[in-house]
Order: sequence, then C-alpha cells, then structure tokens
Amino acid sequence: MEKKFILSSFFVLTILVLMAGGVNAKKQDSQVFGSAIDSYNGVNVYYNGNSKHIKGRNLSNDGYNFGLKYECTEFVKRYYYLHFNHKMPFTSGNAKDFYNINLKDGQRNKQRDLIQYSNSSKTKPEVDDLIIFPSNKFNHFGHVAIISKVTNNEIEVVQQNMGFSTRATFALVNKNNKWKVTGNPFGWVDVKCLGWLRKE
Repeated sequence: MEKKFILSSFFVLTILVLMAGGVNAKKQDSQVFGSAIDSYNGVNVYYNGNSKHIKGRNLSNDGYNFGLKYECTEFVKRYYYLHFNHKMPFTSGNAKDFYNINLKDGQRNKQRDLIQYSNSSKTKPEVDDLIIFPSNKFNHFGHVAIISKVTNNEIEVVQQNMGFSTRATFALVNKNNKWKVTGNPFGWVDVKCLGWLRKE
C-alpha cells in the first residue's frame, strides 16, 4: 500500500511539473516578437524568440544598417549608434566576424572602427566593450554582446537573441599579468571567447 502511494504521489508530482513547464512554454510562445524585454543605458533589448523569427532589417532614421531584427549584432550596433553616435564602417557580417583574427592585441579594427583586444590581454575588459564569441557546432554565426559590469573576477554582459536570457555572467581571471574571460573564477571551465572591442 505504501509503495503504491509513493508511486502515485510521484506520478502526480510529475504531471504537475510537466503542466507547469507547459504553462511556462506557452507564456514564452505568446511573447510578442519585437517587444522590449530589457534595457541598458536606455537602449532596449528586443525579444526575437529564435533565428526563425527574423523579420527584415532595422535601419536608423538616416539609413544606417543596425542589422536583422532582432539578432545579437543588431543590438550592439544600435547601442553603439545611440549611446556613442558610432557608425561602424562595415555594417554586415555575422557576430564572429566582428573580431579580426589577423590583428594583434590593441590594434584598431578598421571594419568596426574600434580597438581590438584579444582574450587574453594585458588590457582589462571595460563596461561598454563589445565581447565576441566564435561559432560552434550549435551556432555557426558566433555571438556578440555588450559588457555591462566588470569586477576583478567576473564580467556581466547584456545581449539580444538569447530568448529571455538578456544577461549572463562570465569569470574573469588574471594570470601572468593578462586578463582572460573564462568559465569560472578558477578557470576549470573554459568559455570560448575571441576578445573585446572598445571605442577610444
């Protein structure tokens, strides 16, 4: 009898968990494409759902190409335009293409008109730097975000086109007088990060 009670309790609990997950999924599915789900320095992060929801290009009033609605690249270009009045000379390309692998640490990235720092660098990441991640087997385009907080052991980023995950935290370590963005403060998990770009 006790065994049957435990099994039926487990069954009921499983059904409740699945129902709660279904409600949550339904809530996410009903989120309106293009609605603001976060804001950083007055610049909105818009909901994209996933890459299948792309609906054209977003342009500024003067015709500057922010990018496809609402990819990660669209947010960072729009942020730099609205916050810094900065137009990147080259406005196309995937997120991974924001980083030029042929440049040395601290050189100017002419395509973006920003100073580029490699991961790792003697130059510590700063708030408002762009941070670039490479492609992987799950994402062929890479990812780009904006650094919103920096301490001596971690950074926070604000990002678009990651569902509802508009903020993420990564560890920052200093080894041999060089700063590296990694997975945790001890460096046990390595996060693939190409580097960061800065307006100077």
